[in-house]
Amino acid sequence: MGSHPINLVFRFILELCAFTAIGLWGWKQSDGLFRYVLAIGIPLLLTTIWGVFAVPNDPSRSGSAPVKVSGIVRLIVELAIFAFAIWALQDAYFIKSSWTLAITVALHYIISYDRIIWLIKQ
Repeated sequence: MGSHPINLVFRFILELCAFTAIGLWGWKQSDGLFRYVLAIGIPLLLTTIWGVFAVPNDPSRSGSAPVKVSGIVRLIVELAIFAFAIWALQDAYFIKSSWTLAITVALHYIISYDRIIWLIKQ
């Protein structure tokens, strides 16, 4: 179920929402030129981390792993980025949006229980 095409699209949309939320938070942290650095730089850094640190042969990804990590580390990276996005929405006073993202992320991980089990075993 975790690598089902519909669930992969669902996860991709969640990733986009998370990085957008983090960019929005970065935008609200400053004025002037620095707001651009935060709004673009932080999501760019986190998308790089998301894409680079991977478990070899993860069926829900391309299978390649530029930086090979264990399944637990990968799960921690994912959960940390989603948690940051949820917190960022809270901090930016988008309370309902943060709850919506939190519930949706939790739903995704419940649906992806087989992937979670696979990650823990790696």
